[in-house]
This record gives sequence, structure tokens and C-alpha cells, in this order.
Amino acid sequence: MSSRFDVFLDLSVELTAFSRFDLLGTGLAERYLATLDKVVGGEITDALLTAFVTLPPEDEARIQGVRTTILGDELLGDVARALIKLWYSGTWFELPSAWTQRFGVRPAYTTFVVSPDAYIEGLLWKAIGAHPAGAKAPGFGSWAFPPKIPAVPGIASKT
Repeated sequence: MSSRFDVFLDLSVELTAFSRFDLLGTGLAERYLATLDKVVGGEITDALLTAFVTLPPEDEARIQGVRTTILGDELLGDVARALIKLWYSGTWFELPSAWTQRFGVRPAYTTFVVSPDAYIEGLLWKAIGAHPAGAKAPGFGSWAFPPKIPAVPGIASKT
């Protein structure tokens, strides 16, 4: 059986569309799992991971399962969307008030940046082919030019 951390990584791969290699390369995967536990609690985190593990292994059925079983779930959907935003921006965004009214306010219920590294390693920079402003120097004047968005395998370019 896979470890809890491995399941978390597999779920994150599915939610972000980035590879396990990319996610581990941020150096933040363990911290993000700890953040999820801290904000929503281990019980809800485990429910999210269990829902993911029970999805069918086939690609199309798995994608549909993520949409309905996780993102479409009243308890898990907002948590999974917050996890996606965490990976992309390095910021945990406060869950919607409708969620907290239904499931309660958690001890760490607030918007916060997980760590200074989280901003720098946010997946959004890789997704748009840019560098985080003020953190990784791409070279003088490089922000004067639009970013070069890398091609996504399997998707035709519209150029």
C-alpha cells in the first residue's frame, strides 16, 4: 500500500497536471501536506486521499472521477481547489464562507503564504514560462517581453 505522502503526491499530480518530478522539485510537497492537515485537519485530508485512492485507474474514468467524486463533493471540492491554488501560488486561500458554515471554522482558517519559498516555487511561473518577480533573476529587461509559454504535450499550438 502506498504511503499517505505518496497518495498526496499522486492526487496533486492529478489536480495540477504537473509531474511528480515537478512537484517534488519544488521542495514543498511535505510542507503542503502538513498545511492541508493544519488547515482542514487530518480527518478531512484523509477523506480527500481516500476518495482519490478509490477512483478507477483508467485515464478517462479517473478524470471523470476527480471531477465528480472530489471536485464535485460538498466537503472535498473546495479543499481540493484550495490545494490547487496552493501548488500554483504558494498561498493557502481561506475556504469559502459557505464551506465553513457547513463544516466549521478550522484553527488555521485564514489566507497565508506557506513560506517564502512557496511564492518562488509556485507552479504558475512554470505554467506561464516566466520567473517570479524579484526572486529569480531572468536577466535585465527580460520582463519587457511577453513570456514564452512552453508547449503542452498532446495539445496542438495555435500559431
